[in-house]
Amino acid sequence: MAAVFLVMLYEYSPLFYISVITLCFVITAAMVLGWFGFDVPVILRSSDETESVLPVPEKRMVQVTNPFALEIGFSGATSVTEGISLHPCCLEPCVLSCYWGCSVYALQGALQIHQHSPRKLSTPQLFQEALHFQYHHCQTFHTDDELQEFHTKLPADLGITDFGLLPRERYPLVALLTLSEPEARNTYNIMASVNVLHVPDDKYNLSARILFQYLLTAQGNMYELKPLFMSAESRGLWGVTNSTPSTEVPAEPQESGTGMEEEEIPGTQDEDGEWSEEGKGRDCVVCQNAPVNRVLLPCRHACVCDGCVDRFQHCPICRAFVLESFTLSQQTDDVEEE
Repeated sequence: MAAVFLVMLYEYSPLFYISVITLCFVITAAMVLGWFGFDVPVILRSSDETESVLPVPEKRMVQVTNPFALEIGFSGATSVTEGISLHPCCLEPCVLSCYWGCSVYALQGALQIHQHSPRKLSTPQLFQEALHFQYHHCQTFHTDDELQEFHTKLPADLGITDFGLLPRERYPLVALLTLSEPEARNTYNIMASVNVLHVPDDKYNLSARILFQYLLTAQGNMYELKPLFMSAESRGLWGVTNSTPSTEVPAEPQESGTGMEEEEIPGTQDEDGEWSEEGKGRDCVVCQNAPVNRVLLPCRHACVCDGCVDRFQHCPICRAFVLESFTLSQQTDDVEEE
């Protein structure tokens, strides 16, 4: 029957005959290539085709309390000549050390020492030695009250009014927060907070702000804190956020090329730009049945449940390739332990 049909088709129109044969050949070749694992257009795939998807490895996460927080005060003018007010919000008594005109290379070297040397930067004295005293001026404050605000400034006799044009070799101000009591250092995994601040001067009058914030752990790891942005419309739903939020970090972190790893923020953002705490009240975008309980890495979208996470190699939201994931709630782990 097929041979008779082809003969009749050729007698009707040789050009149409060649087109039909070519189309059949392309479809057959695409199906064969798809069967052997080659990527083919989705339109040529069979709807009943089942793809072999490798399970997504799960990363173990531990919740770590960050005892440090630092804010820029609003009292008085802020400049290199007039100084700046800082407001530390710490869970324990801490020491605020302010290093004016700290060398960029000296700070990078000190952070490398913390990561690769047995000597960890847990005290201001160790931090000064790691900087090799490459700064213009240092001031130290002891805080016991969360309402305290400290004003630090360069001495006038140094005659420093600016730190030159960009790019600069020195940071205007580096603020170090460390725990003052030795017992507290054994309680918290995070032992120091390094804050790099910009202070306006005549050469660069951008408003004062925190440029970088790094957390140093007792294991010699360093994490860069990222700002958490929330929708202004949903601010009243969750109340005032804690100034010292807990930070989720991997149990066995791997160092990246820069020696830093980003923190995993507990709040996650949905498609409409609204934030929800730990995915509560949201359903899986795939099955629309189970609650969201997995965060995909490295894109950090919290959109799938435990049952659907192993069915995808790409994020359903941004299509980024999924390397691993971690669990949002600890209910599953508690059930397994019981």
